[in-house]
Amino acid sequence: MQLSTKARYATRAMIELAFNYGKGPMQLKEIARRQDISEKYLEQVLFPLRTKGYIYTQKGSRGGYSLSMAPEEITLYDIIQTVEGSLAPVACVDNAGACNRVDICVTRDVWSRLKNIVIQELKSINLADLVVEQERKKKESGSNIMYQI
Repeated sequence: MQLSTKARYATRAMIELAFNYGKGPMQLKEIARRQDISEKYLEQVLFPLRTKGYIYTQKGSRGGYSLSMAPEEITLYDIIQTVEGSLAPVACVDNAGACNRVDICVTRDVWSRLKNIVIQELKSINLADLVVEQERKKKESGSNIMYQI
């Protein structure tokens, strides 16, 4: 299983917004610059997160993007599922009709357990956790390097 660039960029942008939580909106170009992401692509990545209500936009000269709730309330699962959709490694996990071997296939059971484990792990991590971890890594490395997820 491999997450798309969209999922990785969405997570990085959301962490950036979590660092800025409570300090006012961040302009798209600033998020894009800090995370080395194309503004056009970042706007597409953030659209489903805005539609789902995790972020909001404010128009005007002091406008930009902000988290719509506290970083503790948004999990990594919320972000990934919003931009990726299902986390099932194979289609038959979510759609039994995708395969005529569903009733006898032992690997489907493995793939289903794998999906559940991934979801459980992603739900156990919120943006506040990632902000704390990023701060720790910055201190340990002694640098101000931008992060990659």
